[in-house]
Amino acid sequence: MQGDDAEVTAAVLAAQEGDETAFRTVYRSVHPRLLGYVRTLVGDGDAEDITSEAWLQIARDLQRFSGDADRFRGWAARIARNRALDHIRMRGRRPAIGGDESELEFRPSDADTAGEAMEAIGTGKALGLISQLPQDQAEAVVLRVVLGLDAKSAAAVLGKRPGAVRTAAHRGLRRLADLIGPAVGGDSVLDAVPGQRESHGGGATKPGAAKSAGVTDSRAPTQKDM
Repeated sequence: MQGDDAEVTAAVLAAQEGDETAFRTVYRSVHPRLLGYVRTLVGDGDAEDITSEAWLQIARDLQRFSGDADRFRGWAARIARNRALDHIRMRGRRPAIGGDESELEFRPSDADTAGEAMEAIGTGKALGLISQLPQDQAEAVVLRVVLGLDAKSAAAVLGKRPGAVRTAAHRGLRRLADLIGPAVGGDSVLDAVPGQRESHGGGATKPGAAKSAGVTDSRAPTQKDM
């Protein structure tokens, strides 16, 4: 387990014991990327409210969670996705989710294309471009690259096979590279989104996590404390 993940895992465990500072550490680490994921589903207008609702459920159900930082990110993403899809159903809209691309899952990957695409732009600009991708590719890219889930965890969120998720993410990154084009050039924005992670033991980079303070408080976490 890498240092940042070890810290988030420890913070999740402490938050389950009522440590509010630890819960804020978890929130600050996961929230920006979780919000970006929700934006790929519902757009900017409703994303903040839906993500806030997801965090209320996360705080309420935290005691029932079991696992490390990777599992927590996947668990949080499933909660947020369910909230977003409920919202879409209530508004009478359907996400434009493409078909299963599992027939392509055994094609070789192109790590250079993915890396160049994501390193060329900053997180905020990347999310804006990701929203232009087909829905299945957008979700796969955000879960794999932005939230940092491995293929198995992302597949559990989406209800697909890991190979299909890897393929959708790869195709999304290829299309993202085309959207970026040569205009970006050398003006790369700081804090570029990291590359895809491999399932447990792969060598790709992981998203960073916020640093925690060490104050313990026994009160249950509330959203205004985040």
